[in-house]
Amino acid sequence: MAFAAFATAEAQPQAPRKRSAIALVLLAPGIAYLVLFFLTPLVSLLLTSLQVQSEFGDIGEFDYAFNWQNYVDVVTSYWPHILRSFGYALVATVLALVISYPIAYFIGVKARSKPLLQGILLVLVIAPFFISFLLRTLAWKQVLSDESFIITSLKALSLMAPDAHFTGTPFAVIFGLTYNFIPFMTLPLYTTLERLDLRYLEAGGDLYASPATVFRKVTVPLSMPGIVAGTLLTFIPAAGDYVNASRDFLGGPGTQMMGNVIEANFLVLLNYPAAAALSIILMAAILILVGIYVKRSGTEDLL
Repeated sequence: MAFAAFATAEAQPQAPRKRSAIALVLLAPGIAYLVLFFLTPLVSLLLTSLQVQSEFGDIGEFDYAFNWQNYVDVVTSYWPHILRSFGYALVATVLALVISYPIAYFIGVKARSKPLLQGILLVLVIAPFFISFLLRTLAWKQVLSDESFIITSLKALSLMAPDAHFTGTPFAVIFGLTYNFIPFMTLPLYTTLERLDLRYLEAGGDLYASPATVFRKVTVPLSMPGIVAGTLLTFIPAAGDYVNASRDFLGGPGTQMMGNVIEANFLVLLNYPAAAALSIILMAAILILVGIYVKRSGTEDLL
């Protein structure tokens, strides 16, 4: 009996060790993937952002160093683009939320008892994904050009000045950002609202609360995870977008965002340290803003 008890006591600590080894083997491919395709490029980007111009090299040739002045230089030179990027992204996110919430509410709550209608509406929401992002934006450039029916009609009705333009303005860029990222806002909202227990809404009505009060006190708080997820999925890519603000699409000289500056420094000016420094600043700023937002919204479990 004593020997059996001793053997059992010796065998017990080995089980967690085996499970740990199996878990490590299962996690190894994912860890290797993250190291190879996320951590390595990030370290390379950070090292590039600290490079200095090669003393005897041509344009585009740099030496590794710890030149933190690159960050000071890009912030000094491009601070309007930084503010513009986050300003456009914030406005576009708010507009996308205002537009998407009623759509998601109707699909997830009102159309819940009609599966066919709900399916059709969901297909309409995701339909833009079947067309290239670039093609959709380019199509809006044609629709909103000075010669288009919409703009000429607005000018004929004196709703726009004869010499006014829509493309190349901040309104056009924000419009493009809002339109392109509406599905990213709608789908997380729909997922949350579709799982909403309607008995809570009925209980609010039974307690003599008005529909507006039930919506403000019950529906919105219960859908907060979807709101946070949707705003993050919209704000983060919108802040780094470079298509809508490009001169070739809906933007103009005064609407350039950080993505456009990074593209120009990397592909045209061949100033790789400046492009890398701006990329690091963009990532760091987004991480800080997202952390503060999630913390204030009380949904830390989404991080």
